[in-house]
Amino acid sequence: MHDDDPFADEDEGDYNFSPDAIREDIARHGMSWIDPGASESERAPSPDLDESVSTLDMNGTGPHSPASSPPLDAALDEDEMDGHFSQISLSEFGPSDDMNGTGSPSSSSPRPPPIQIVTDQDEIDDDSPISNGTDHPYPNVVIDFSKSPTHRVTVSLTSEPGGRSSWTSEENSLPRSTSVQSSHSESVADARGSPSPPNAASSSQSIQPSSPPPIPVPLNPQKPTHRPVRSSGPSALEKVRSRTRPSFLPPKNRDEDDKHLSEWESMMKSSRATADKKRRALQDRRIAREKKIEDSLQLWEKEIVPDWKVVHKNPALRKLWWQGIPTKLRASMWANAVGNALALSKDNYRTCTTRAKRALASGSFPSATLSLIEQDITTTLPSLHIFHHENGPLYSDLKDMMCAWVVSRSDEGLGYTLGAAKIAAMLLISMPAQQAFVVMRNVMERHCMRSFFGGDGAKDEVDAYYRIFDTLLADGMPKIYFNFKQHQISPAAYLPDWILPLFLDHLPFEACARIWDVLLLEGDSFLYRASLGILAVLEPRLFFPDRTELLELLSGENKAALDVAAREGRPLDGGRYEIYGVDEETLWERIDSMQDWWKDSTWTRLIQRELPDL
Repeated sequence: MHDDDPFADEDEGDYNFSPDAIREDIARHGMSWIDPGASESERAPSPDLDESVSTLDMNGTGPHSPASSPPLDAALDEDEMDGHFSQISLSEFGPSDDMNGTGSPSSSSPRPPPIQIVTDQDEIDDDSPISNGTDHPYPNVVIDFSKSPTHRVTVSLTSEPGGRSSWTSEENSLPRSTSVQSSHSESVADARGSPSPPNAASSSQSIQPSSPPPIPVPLNPQKPTHRPVRSSGPSALEKVRSRTRPSFLPPKNRDEDDKHLSEWESMMKSSRATADKKRRALQDRRIAREKKIEDSLQLWEKEIVPDWKVVHKNPALRKLWWQGIPTKLRASMWANAVGNALALSKDNYRTCTTRAKRALASGSFPSATLSLIEQDITTTLPSLHIFHHENGPLYSDLKDMMCAWVVSRSDEGLGYTLGAAKIAAMLLISMPAQQAFVVMRNVMERHCMRSFFGGDGAKDEVDAYYRIFDTLLADGMPKIYFNFKQHQISPAAYLPDWILPLFLDHLPFEACARIWDVLLLEGDSFLYRASLGILAVLEPRLFFPDRTELLELLSGENKAALDVAAREGRPLDGGRYEIYGVDEETLWERIDSMQDWWKDSTWTRLIQRELPDL
């Protein structure tokens, strides 16, 4: 009973499980696992052991596939791999070639190459495993590039009554690509690491030459060139298509962008139409006012010309003066309003001119002063072209007048100041040179003008006038005043540019002429009132957060406004503030609106406080 016990321990005492015992058992029993019905050739150990991995089962997990394969032989050269492959057969080696009959790896019997390459389908050897259909634990893989891509790969496994099995499968497609070629190259490189077998010539798995010459494969295949593909996203132009969208936001979609662009164009068209309408209205008002001034010529000749001082007594006539002097009477009215406090004779101009020409002829006239005069004349009313140094009809008169003025100031030790040529040019347009010289010298003798043209000796007085202007600005336009204080912009940054040329650099000629009509009548107080009126017109533009932009705007050099004026075709050689829309009608609207808070008594009080010696 104990003999039949399958769990008895009697048989376990004499067996030792070790590598040596396994080798001895294999040597004792030999090939007992071979099929008894097989032929002698099948019983004999196969000299061509092929333990390569099937290309269809690289992980060795398919049927009849080992978990790992030994290294391949290096019997194949890279040159033998060139050309088209018709068949590639992978078969298994016999165990005897690998174990020396004892189960140990053999170093003296290297394995033959596992890959059979036949270059011609019609020349397959009948003795090869592919043709005779011998039993292989590994399936036969046939890759035929002469067939269509859907029938190139064939996997066969044969099984017949004599111990053979037959099974065939065709893969859909195995494209001949770079990856396939590289995999074969790696297999050949691995095979070179193993010694070549001595019986490789007698192996059934041999390389047979093909009848056609192999097609050479270039050593340096040309890399495929990059084919540019158009991006599906918006182009660089489309990203900046919107003219109003902030740059830090992503671009809008096409429909929204088209809608907003259409609305923007409609708004711009409406804005331009409104601006044109306003401009035409101002033009009509200017024409009507000029016509009214010309129609009042008889009243001027009857009431004011006989005794111009009547305007100080009659408010109606004073208002008439403020509306503008007729062009025909402007020279005489300016001369009367300025007066002749210096008591200059009519020969004063000729005397000063003679002295200037003598100094120029002898070379004693200061060259630096002469350069300043030329520079000042070049920038004087460039849009009129009457003071051009080559063909201007009044160029020589203006230069002679400036040289005479320098001579007249030389006794006081005063040099030339830029801006004087503008004042002289305005007078020369309205009156003869002798009269213009006398009027100019008397205008320059007024305290405010004398201080600004007085050089370094009048610096304290100029600072006092700056303080007066700051006080008036704070009273009349506190927002502009505090904005200027915040950006540290004092009247010294812009007021001299207005006062020295008497606004001729910044305002249109007609607007400047009308200001001169009242300025010569009212004196220095209107000089400040006109300056405040200019700031009132510019007020919507005076709140830039950057100090540099504010200074550029006040100097008439704002880039954005210049671009707009150039795009609209407006002339850029007139008054600098014309690009801001400052014209005669707009400016006088602001000046008239100051009537509510401007008081002459305030000006007088400020003059007495800042300039007590005046």
